Amino acid sequence: MPLIRLDKVSVAFGAKPLMDHLDFQIDPGERVALVGLNGAGKSTLLKVIGSKQATDSGEFWCDPACRIAELPQAMPAADERSVREVVSEGLADIVALREAYDELAAKADGVDLSELEQLQHKIEALDGWHLEQRVQKILDRLNLPGDKLMSQLSGGWRRRAALGAALVQEPQLLLLDEPTNHLDIETIEWLEQQLLSFNGGLLFISHDRALVEKLATRIVELDRGILTSFPGSYTTYLEQKEKLLEEEERNNALFDKRLAQEEAWIRQGIKARRTRNEGRVRALKAMRNDRADRRNRQGKAKFNMEEAQKSGKLVAELTMVSHSYDGRSLISNLDFLLQRGDRVGLIGPNGAGKSTLLNIILGKLTPERGEVRVGTNLKVAYFDQLRSQLDMEKSIIDNIAQGRESIELNGRKRHVISYLSDFLFSPERSRTPVKALSGGECNRVMLAKLFSQPANILVLDEPTNDLDIETLELLEEILLDFDGTVLLVSHDRSFLDNVVTSTLAFEGNGRVREYVGGYNDWLRQRPEPVAEVKPKSQPKAVEKPKAVEAAPKTKKKLSYKLQRELDSLPELLEAAETALAALQEETAAPDFYQKDHQLVSDKLAELQAQEEKVESLMERWVELEAMQDADG
Repeated sequence: MPLIRLDKVSVAFGAKPLMDHLDFQIDPGERVALVGLNGAGKSTLLKVIGSKQATDSGEFWCDPACRIAELPQAMPAADERSVREVVSEGLADIVALREAYDELAAKADGVDLSELEQLQHKIEALDGWHLEQRVQKILDRLNLPGDKLMSQLSGGWRRRAALGAALVQEPQLLLLDEPTNHLDIETIEWLEQQLLSFNGGLLFISHDRALVEKLATRIVELDRGILTSFPGSYTTYLEQKEKLLEEEERNNALFDKRLAQEEAWIRQGIKARRTRNEGRVRALKAMRNDRADRRNRQGKAKFNMEEAQKSGKLVAELTMVSHSYDGRSLISNLDFLLQRGDRVGLIGPNGAGKSTLLNIILGKLTPERGEVRVGTNLKVAYFDQLRSQLDMEKSIIDNIAQGRESIELNGRKRHVISYLSDFLFSPERSRTPVKALSGGECNRVMLAKLFSQPANILVLDEPTNDLDIETLELLEEILLDFDGTVLLVSHDRSFLDNVVTSTLAFEGNGRVREYVGGYNDWLRQRPEPVAEVKPKSQPKAVEKPKAVEAAPKTKKKLSYKLQRELDSLPELLEAAETALAALQEETAAPDFYQKDHQLVSDKLAELQAQEEKVESLMERWVELEAMQDADG
C-alpha cells in the first residue's frame, strides 16, 4: 500500500498551472528524487505532500499510519538553544501534551480526572512517556553533542541537528528540499550514509547530481505542470529524457505541419468555401486551441563572457607559505604554482581556510610566512556565495546595468534587457527587486553580473547552490571554454570532476596538497583516506570490534557453552551478511518498486529483519569478546 497518493491534483499561481492533474504515489522504502527547472513547482509539490499547500483540484491521500517529517531547506538558526532542545522540537506535539499533563497534575485541588486520563491516553498513544529516551537515541545515532548550543556549532553540525529533529519523529516518509546546500563534502557524504540507512520512504529535491545518483531508486521530473516517472538511476533518467524530448520535438513538428496545411485550406478561394467540410472546420478550431495551450519548454540560459586581455603566463607562485587564524594553522609550508589556463578546485571542510588561500593567491592577503609572487595584467571576476555584490533593494536591471542601457561584450553592444534574457529573465522579471527572487534566480543574477565584467581570472565561491541541473551543465561548458584561469570552491563533486584540472585539498593540521584531476581523482590519490560514517544497515562495511581484530594476549576462560557460541559467531555473521547483501541488491534494482505492492512490502520487511539479525549477531560478538577480555 502506498504511503501517499495524488490523484488528478492541480495547483496554479497565475495563468499557467504548476501542477496540471498530477497522478503520483510513493511506496514504502522508495527513495524518489524530484527534479526540474527552477520555478517548475518542485517545492510547491513538497508543500502539498506536507499539507502546507492546498490544491486547486484533485485529491491528496495519506496513509493514516504514515508520519511525514521534513528536513527544511533553511539552516537552523545559530541561537542559544541546545542541540537537545532542537532535536526535541521534532516531537513538539508530545512536548505540549506532557506539559499540559504536568500542569494539570500539579494543581492542588479541582483536578479534572477525566481530562487527565484523556491526556494520558494521548501521550501513551504517541509513546510520549519515552520522549527523553527517543531524543537521546537520535543524539547517539547522529553523534550529536546534546548539551552544546547551536551558536557554538558550524553550519554542517546545525544541519545534523535539523536532521535529528526530523528522524526523532520516526517518520515513514521524509521530505528534503535541497539538503546539501552550503554543506561541505564531508558532511554531504555523512548525510548520504544516514539517508541510505533510513528505512522509510524519501522524497527529495536536489541539484547535486552525485547525491541523486547515489540515493535515488526513482527519478520524477516536474516539467510544464506534468510529472513523469523514470525508474532507475540518474544516468538512466538522462538517457530516457533525451529520447522523450526527441519524440516530443518530432510530434510537435508533425502537428505544426498539419496545422499549417489546414490553415492554408481554410484560406482557399470561394469555391473551397462552398464545399467546406464543417467537421474539418471544427477539427481545425480544436487544433488551434491545442496549439495555443501547448506549453513549450523553458528556454535554456545562454552565457557569454566578456574576456579581458590575456594575463601573463604566471598567475601566482607560492613558496613555503604558512598562515594561521586564531592560533589554528590553516596553511603550512605550501608550495604552489598557478599558471594561465589552469582550472583549480579547492576542497575541504567549512572553515578549513579555502577563502584565506584564495586571498593569498590573489595578493589580497599577506601570509604570516613564505613568499608570494603575483603575475601581471590580472583581471579578476569574483563570484561570492553570500551575494554581497548584489543590492537586494534594487532591481535586476539596476544591479547589472548600473545606470547603463547597454552592455558591451567582446566588442559588441547589447541592450541590458536582451542580455538578461540569456539568463532567463523576462523584461517584466528584470524589473523585480532582487530581494523577491528565489535562490536560483539570485545566483543567475550573480552570474549575469560576473560575466558582464572583463576578466581573465574567474574566482567562483560555491556558484552551484540553487541552480537547476541544466544551468549547472551550461556553466560547466562555459568554464571549459574559458581561456583564462579558474579558481573554484565547490562542494559539488560532479561539478568539480567535470571542470577542474587540478585540486588543492585541505587535509587538516594546515596540510594543503595539490592533486591532478577532480574530486574522484583526489579520492584515488590521497594517501590517508578520510574515515566515513557507515550506517548500521550496511554491515559489510562495519568495522569489526577492536577486541576481535587485536585481542589481548591474556584471555578470561569462557564456559564451554559460551566459547562454542563465540567460535560459531564469525561463520553465522558471514552467512547473515551474505543474505543481507543479496536482499540489498534485490531491493536496489531499478525495477524493484514496479513489482506487486505486497511483494515489495514483504521483501522490505524481510530486509529489515535481516538487518536486525546482523546487528544482533554483531552485538553478541562484542559482548562475548568483552566477557573474555574482562579479566585479561
